[in-house]
Amino acid sequence: MVLRSRGGVVPDVRKMAVLRANGLGDFVFAIPALTALRAAYPAAEIVYLGAQWHPSLLDGRPGPVDRVVVVPPAHGVTEPGAYQDDPAVLEPFFAEMAAEEFDLALQMHGGGQNSNPFLLRLGARVTAGLKAPTAPPLDRWVPYNYFQHEVLRYLEVVALVGATEADLEPRLAVTPDDLAAAREFCPETPRPLAVLHPGAGDTGRRWPPAKFAAVGDALAAAGARVAVIGTAPEGGLAAAVCGTMRHPAQNLCGRLTMSALVGLLARAAVVVSNDSGPLHLAGACGAATVGIYWAYNLVTAGPLTTAHHRSVTSWQLTCPICGADRATGRCPHQPSFVADVPVAEVTAAALDLLAMGR
Repeated sequence: MVLRSRGGVVPDVRKMAVLRANGLGDFVFAIPALTALRAAYPAAEIVYLGAQWHPSLLDGRPGPVDRVVVVPPAHGVTEPGAYQDDPAVLEPFFAEMAAEEFDLALQMHGGGQNSNPFLLRLGARVTAGLKAPTAPPLDRWVPYNYFQHEVLRYLEVVALVGATEADLEPRLAVTPDDLAAAREFCPETPRPLAVLHPGAGDTGRRWPPAKFAAVGDALAAAGARVAVIGTAPEGGLAAAVCGTMRHPAQNLCGRLTMSALVGLLARAAVVVSNDSGPLHLAGACGAATVGIYWAYNLVTAGPLTTAHHRSVTSWQLTCPICGADRATGRCPHQPSFVADVPVAEVTAAALDLLAMGR
């Protein structure tokens, strides 16, 4: 895929910074843009300004990123809006970044209300990125619009600096160390592996554990070995899935290292998950996926191809508790907005992909 250039290649770029210090799925969506940057600037060092967890995934992994710098706590960038910045923490960080002498800095962190001022303090020769109506401008920018797919959003950003050759599908290099780490937790067997992830950072994106259990039983009955994954805080969800299933399932929630997670997902014949970081990482590792989406999130985060990725969507647009229209605002409730997704649709998609994998 070749994008329309919205700005030429910046000359004499020796080192660039990319700001995107958020979640796992957020990183996956940025991989095509990072890959396009590498192709456009093959000799430049790409320094990824990320969150605390990024080194565990990226350090030593082949790919477009050369180095990760962890961003300290910062209002509206790594911390919620109520957070008060600590100059004793941020001033040394910005001094360190100024000493890097970045030729180019890209903001791929959102609309820019807080992230654009943050980026401008890096002292780069040229800045580029996104701009919401109230955000300060960068040297080169494109408007931020919520209803745009995340992969395409960041490809537009890098096109501002001449990175126009892109692959739409995020791809993460899977290493022998990843596969070996996964085998420590889940030894390989002749049975195909099916992975379930019942968690999500937003409770509104969580499908009920009992429905995951029903899909898991159908996959097990079809001959799959079922594993349930998640972070430690999602342990209750994983336990509910495993405890409800009639067939045995391996509960790996809170046990996997980042490397082991990558290796496990790369081995999976199918991954069934809420719209979450592990779902998007699974696709980047080469697994077939079934994603359970809320309608609005499908627009920004749904699969761009359907041969190996299926989406099942809820069109619940009002709060099930108070009836508030989520298209125009928020409410204080945190119900699931995907609970109405039918088990039969998810099961059919998962069994189809399992059969294809065989």
